[in-house]
Amino acid sequence: MNRHLDRSVGGAKEEFNEDVDSKIYKSVALVVGVTGIVGNSLAEVLPLSSTPGGPWKVYGVARRPRPAWNGSHPFKYIQCDISNAEDAITKLSPLADITHIFYVSWMGSEECEINGAMLRNVLKAVIPNAPDLRHICLQTGIKHYFGLFEAYGTIQKHESPFVEDVPRLKTKNFYYNLEDILFEEVEKNEGLTWSIHRPSLVFGFSPYSLMNVIGALCVYAAICKHEKKPLTYTGTKGSWDCYADAADAELIAEHQIWAAVDPNAKNGAFNCTNGDAFKWKQMWELLAKEFELELVGYQEGQEQVSLEEMMKGKGAVWDEIVKQNGLVRTKLEEVAPWWFADIVFCSEDLLSSMNKNKEHGFLGFRDSKKSFVSWIAKMKANKIVP
Repeated sequence: MNRHLDRSVGGAKEEFNEDVDSKIYKSVALVVGVTGIVGNSLAEVLPLSSTPGGPWKVYGVARRPRPAWNGSHPFKYIQCDISNAEDAITKLSPLADITHIFYVSWMGSEECEINGAMLRNVLKAVIPNAPDLRHICLQTGIKHYFGLFEAYGTIQKHESPFVEDVPRLKTKNFYYNLEDILFEEVEKNEGLTWSIHRPSLVFGFSPYSLMNVIGALCVYAAICKHEKKPLTYTGTKGSWDCYADAADAELIAEHQIWAAVDPNAKNGAFNCTNGDAFKWKQMWELLAKEFELELVGYQEGQEQVSLEEMMKGKGAVWDEIVKQNGLVRTKLEEVAPWWFADIVFCSEDLLSSMNKNKEHGFLGFRDSKKSFVSWIAKMKANKIVP
């Protein structure tokens, strides 16, 4: 797959027209979780004229009303609560032309039963009613290798760099449940193929995402600037000094589209990273530069300071920043997942191997530093942060 897809504004901004003859489309995508950090990128990349497997017709599903920052992407938006089986049947079963499902959703809870029910509801609504369905992309992540956040550091994780063929950990994990549900449904339908995608830490754009570390960092930097304070690193020495990797949300979209259309990627699980490594000390320098802030890095002997605790009571400060800078009206708890940033900045030794991807033909990559800066720029351009 060509890493340099056409990003022409004209091509990406066309209005979705339900009356267009469906025969002009070669593929029809259902993106479940279209306002999430990867779903938003899928909604941008899939409709482009240069996207493999296209031209694509795109349906996008999310629980909340369509946000303004997602409004220019040319796809049909479907507001649907997929945790509700009846709502899923009502909204999704009429979509008889779907050829590919891109499942990039989760509840925001690590409960196996809830997340499993969501996927099952989608598959039960779509599979019997979409006779041309060919492939299902399921996105999970590297918690496959180290366990759920609630158990982080308490169980023996797999050795890094992570490779796809290691056995499952002997612990509950909703990722495993999702895989089992996928396998169960696919086995009933001859010719239906699947792929599982395990991105590492995602760099992308979505004010709705509960795992958007760049969003949290941008908001933290904006508050530091407003209060005339330096940008102070809050994490551990290990996370400051270790090598880390990330996956650009647009690259993940390209990765899933590759798996959806390339025979070499059928019926397999694949890691997804940018293909390079960085240190958080480097990213914090970039963050300080982008917000014109003095940087106070890791200080020898310091213990981690919780951003979640530090930012308690800052809602009014954020409201003032939004008003002063004419930003999109948001609440602090919506745009800054502090809990997730705290996990990132106490983590280390979580690299993933991309060798299997190369062996199967996916050669896409990103420069992580450029990716980091580009998503900060998108946060600013969409007036989420000043």
